[in-house]
Amino acid sequence: MRVMKLSRIGLVAVLLLACVGCDQVSKVVVRDHITLGHTQSFLGDTFRLSHTENPGAFLSMGASLPESARVVIFQGGVALLVLGLLWYALFARRVDDWSVVGFALLAASGLGNLIDRFLQDGHVTDFLNLGFGSLRTGIFNVADIVGVIGFAILIVKGRPAPSS
Repeated sequence: MRVMKLSRIGLVAVLLLACVGCDQVSKVVVRDHITLGHTQSFLGDTFRLSHTENPGAFLSMGASLPESARVVIFQGGVALLVLGLLWYALFARRVDDWSVVGFALLAASGLGNLIDRFLQDGHVTDFLNLGFGSLRTGIFNVADIVGVIGFAILIVKGRPAPSS
């Protein structure tokens, strides 16, 4: 049992360091090399690098809230959520390895954006945009991708295995 707990701690630590590290490095590169508001287009405009600083959540939801409300929700609330996800990834009983990965990735996603909020005056650096013509995604970052992957893992794990 002790070896399993140490393996789980190691797995969560590696995922956190790798995902949050990649997220933060990518954001530093964007802040250092792409002017705020500037967009660069690639692959026939399928992929865009577009430096934005988002005071809200997904698709700028909550950006118009008073600053005190944004701090409570996007810093305090997210910090509590990240702690809960980490606790569950590390200590929940009867959780398989893939679920640990899913919860750790969700925690890494929240932590990557939370670091931005604390260091960037309540804003999150977003810069990735995909699409064809007028059909486009919102502008997102590496932490957002990590969160989507974690969520997808948990959704797939929640489905019963096909019977043979």
